[in-house]
Amino acid sequence: MSLPASQRGFTLIELIATLVILGVLASIAVPKYYDITREAQNRAALQAVTEGKARLSMNYAKLFLENASPPGTTSLVDAVGTTTNIGDYSLNFSSVGTFTIKINASGKPGVQGTNSALWLLPK
Repeated sequence: MSLPASQRGFTLIELIATLVILGVLASIAVPKYYDITREAQNRAALQAVTEGKARLSMNYAKLFLENASPPGTTSLVDAVGTTTNIGDYSLNFSSVGTFTIKINASGKPGVQGTNSALWLLPK
């Protein structure tokens, strides 16, 4: 007994082939999605670091004008604060040497993404 063409279904082979193709696509797409998400979070942290550099530059100019001499890294870190919040990120400033300040950005609880950079005193 044969069924009319409108009532025929898929064979088991066709269903298995479809599932295999979907599985392969998912095994490629899911890790790529997580990589892109991680990269976006790190770039957002980089934007926070850039904001920290701008704050250091502004405070450097302010202290230079007020004191008529260039400030050192420790006085500049004190002026900016060792920890500052920018959006979803927390910035930590630390004096690395005579002419260098390190800026670390890390996400607040529930926010991932980290980045860091060095800021050099102008010469």
